[in-house]
Amino acid sequence: MADLGRFGLLGALALALYALAAAALGGRAQRWEIVRSAVRALWGMAALEALAGGVLVAALVRRDYSFAYVAGHTRDAQALLYTVTAFWGGMEGSLLLWAVVLSAYSLAALRSVARERPQLLAGVAAVCAAVAGFFLVLLTSVASPFVTVPFPPQDGRGMNPLLLNPWMAIHPPALYLGFVGLTVPFAIVMAALWTGAAEEAGVLLARRWMLWAWYCLSLGLGFGAKWSYVVLGWGGYWAWDPVENAALMPWLVATAFLHSVMIQERRAMLRQWTVVLVVLAFGLSIFGTFLTRSGVLSSIHSFTQSPLGGYFLAFLAIAMLAAFGLVASRWEALRSPNVLDSALSRESAFLFNNVVLLTIAFAVFLGTVFPVLSEALTGRRMNVGPPFFDHIVTPLALGLLLLMGIGPLIAWRRASAESLRTSFLTPGAAGVVVGLALTAAGMRPPGAVLAFALCGFVAGTVALEFARGIRVRRAHHAEGILPSLAGLVLHNRRRYGGYVVHLGILLVVAGVTGSQVFSTQRVATVRPGDVVQIAGYRVRFDGLEQATREGALVVSARLRAFAGTRDLGPLEARKNLYLADSEATTEVALRSTPRDDLYVVLTGWTAGGDATLRLLVNPLVMWIWAGGLVLSFGAVLAMLPERRPVPVLVEAPAGAWSPGGP
Repeated sequence: MADLGRFGLLGALALALYALAAAALGGRAQRWEIVRSAVRALWGMAALEALAGGVLVAALVRRDYSFAYVAGHTRDAQALLYTVTAFWGGMEGSLLLWAVVLSAYSLAALRSVARERPQLLAGVAAVCAAVAGFFLVLLTSVASPFVTVPFPPQDGRGMNPLLLNPWMAIHPPALYLGFVGLTVPFAIVMAALWTGAAEEAGVLLARRWMLWAWYCLSLGLGFGAKWSYVVLGWGGYWAWDPVENAALMPWLVATAFLHSVMIQERRAMLRQWTVVLVVLAFGLSIFGTFLTRSGVLSSIHSFTQSPLGGYFLAFLAIAMLAAFGLVASRWEALRSPNVLDSALSRESAFLFNNVVLLTIAFAVFLGTVFPVLSEALTGRRMNVGPPFFDHIVTPLALGLLLLMGIGPLIAWRRASAESLRTSFLTPGAAGVVVGLALTAAGMRPPGAVLAFALCGFVAGTVALEFARGIRVRRAHHAEGILPSLAGLVLHNRRRYGGYVVHLGILLVVAGVTGSQVFSTQRVATVRPGDVVQIAGYRVRFDGLEQATREGALVVSARLRAFAGTRDLGPLEARKNLYLADSEATTEVALRSTPRDDLYVVLTGWTAGGDATLRLLVNPLVMWIWAGGLVLSFGAVLAMLPERRPVPVLVEAPAGAWSPGGP
């Protein structure tokens, strides 16, 4: 079995190298039969990688401990779900998943490009083959998942207990779909520059692929935040961890691209800028993979120390030098024919939006790599914590929120004072009303009041855009409000899907603001029957229980929650002690409502039955997850293809001019 997996990877590497050479030579010589052979080689590569992936899955499910990877990441007591997800629970398996996903993306991209822009086929095939070849080199020579041991153990070590959670089962694949998906727009843009198609540099074709990758990164970030909230037991969902930041940075750059490409599409501007954003997004995806697998930075999300760091840095350096060299060679050809007409224009608002997004990405990058830089320059490793990121990112995020509301209200090219006054009146009033109402209700932190007021402003902008669209549609169609709304959205999916995404982001901002600013917590040591009060809740401790489950000793604190005189029912906070690994995981007692979350963690206990509890009340956290759902709906809506008019062929009248005629 292991030999079959190794054969699959070696064969895939050979086909990837052939595809790279054939695509490059065939494209340069305009020999399309050679290019087609490169495409067929990529199909064969994908089949062999799928074979290797099937071998590893079979070994995991059968718990074949002769595979070192299987012995290190599964055990007899491990549930089947986590036995399968162990495929990407370790470094070698995650690299194989990366390669398999990249192959699937490559085939889909080649099919799309062959249909829409066949002149780019050779370049896209060459770039995809080069990236795939790098990962296959790692899998065949440095980090093979098919290493065997001469004396298989009776049982494996199992996965890290922190990964034994449904959210962690779907968090890594979603991120991989996003990270790997950034290869496709990169390949399309590089192919367009290579062939000299600088009029739009393939950016408009790459847009839909970038949107998909952005969507998958959004899902991955959301799933990871949920996992952190319910598993780690610290009461939060985002800690500015290096690996969290590694996923956030390409998301920010992809967001900037999705806004700037609208200007390129509408006004033929920012061609150079959008190309640079595509290259940066791909580079940051490789950089994030380096952070996860090099061990250069400490993170609960990363793999252990490995020899892969140098390989990733070398590949990243070569890829970025080649890409930016190609961009530089086409720089003048990429120059846009149009320029910014006025600072008071939608183009200007989108440009400021890009500046803020890139500033946030740079601040996150600097804070993430600062420990390594400080050690290299001073010999001492100095870490920067959440306060650094909070102080820099928070005001920038508020500025970004303001621009979200301003952008749709300003006309393209140049806005008049009268149009600005008319457009801003309703959304501005909505923001002011929200701010004043919250202040009157007793909200005092100025940052929180400003954040909620800006949310009201942006919500007013989105509502105004929908109202305008419905009014125009009803003027042309005899429809009610709801049919007009449905027709408006279905016939303008990209535009209104984007507005729905903005609404989702507003919900996330509201949830983050409420939970960060108004959270309360208390630590108490209690005996059975004791009651702890916190923020309007009473929590009664009813004693401890012990049980054994899936190889762990489970200690549970039985609780009952009350709000005033209302009985909210039982809760249970657990600690899972994996004695064989000296590991422990947390299962929080959680009661979630739209208003707040009651969050209880069992932090310790005594032989006499006393328990130490950490209790938190986190307001509005549910709105973060609701915002993720709304954002997801908007992104899917924006990705759906829009209806286009179908040309109708009619017979030309006698004597009419025809191409090639006299």
